[in-house]
Amino acid sequence: MGNSFKDLNKAKANKNDEFYTRLPDIELEMKHYKDHFKDKIIFCNCDDPYESNFFKYFSMNFKYLGLKKLIATCYGTSPIVYTQLNIFGEEEVISTVREGKKAYKIEITEVEDLNEDGAIDLTDVKQLLRSKKNVLTMLEGDGDFRSEECIELLKECDIVVTNPPFSLFSAFITTVTQYEKDFIIIGNTNSLKYKEVFPLIRADKARTGYTNFNKGMFFEIPDHYETYHHIENGKKFARVASSCWITTLPVSKHTEFVSLYKKYSPDNYIKYDNYDAIDVSTYTDIPYDYDGIMGVPTTFLDKLNPEQFELLGYGGGDFAKELGIRKNHRGRTDLAYTIDGQPKCPYARILIRNKMI
Repeated sequence: MGNSFKDLNKAKANKNDEFYTRLPDIELEMKHYKDHFKDKIIFCNCDDPYESNFFKYFSMNFKYLGLKKLIATCYGTSPIVYTQLNIFGEEEVISTVREGKKAYKIEITEVEDLNEDGAIDLTDVKQLLRSKKNVLTMLEGDGDFRSEECIELLKECDIVVTNPPFSLFSAFITTVTQYEKDFIIIGNTNSLKYKEVFPLIRADKARTGYTNFNKGMFFEIPDHYETYHHIENGKKFARVASSCWITTLPVSKHTEFVSLYKKYSPDNYIKYDNYDAIDVSTYTDIPYDYDGIMGVPTTFLDKLNPEQFELLGYGGGDFAKELGIRKNHRGRTDLAYTIDGQPKCPYARILIRNKMI
């Protein structure tokens, strides 16, 4: 195992980040959206169908979910484009020529029990891909989700479900929201503060998914990555601790009210030096009787119920300037307070107000 995470950081700067989501993690999250998938066109626009577990999940559950169509596209520079059928647990080589590969799309409108064993499984999907030539179509471009061809597919779909490249996350959100498409995607906790994402959460147009926030997720990575956490069945896996799901679809936990037990006292809550608000270091300390602005950890976004709390902004960067947060002792607009005569800046805070008072 590598002794640093430089390889993982380098991967985030690469168009093909090559972090493949595990099927159990996809199943754990997708099971909550069954009613939203019925009669919908699902687009996995960063997924090589022969490698992606997103494609594997939706193709296997095509009838169960009542899908109208499943579309998947990938970059032409993907290291596994039509070279092997890993999705089917095989090492069947289709083409050994790696140079000059082109991107392609796969569209599925039905998955029949082709082997007549009474169940829809990967064998049926495998036969479908082989028996119907019109399912797979070569693309003129490189399969980038921003390309003209992929944009046309985006316009056609109802819901985008994928794990977009880390390095292109902002561009991905901009593209999907420009065409007002619902999405269920994997991001990281830091991306919740991006200028492309935070306004969506503040406007209650997006939210974190069902999977436990800050739990972290394991991703399969290519063999040539030197840094990894463990090997399972001969495959390398790396843990990304800050992973989280982000979606525009309804999530029931964001309709639950957080129970508040603490009574406000100025002796127990410190005020910021550069903004009229109190600091609350953990959500369990949110006072039930305080009607002013409070700074809480960004992890509270995973519990945020817009009916209970108004999300005003983020206490750093350009969002802080929008709120009128003044420069602190470091000359920055990060929230700051003074303890024992020493100025301090707490870790990232979002600013909320109790709407129930």
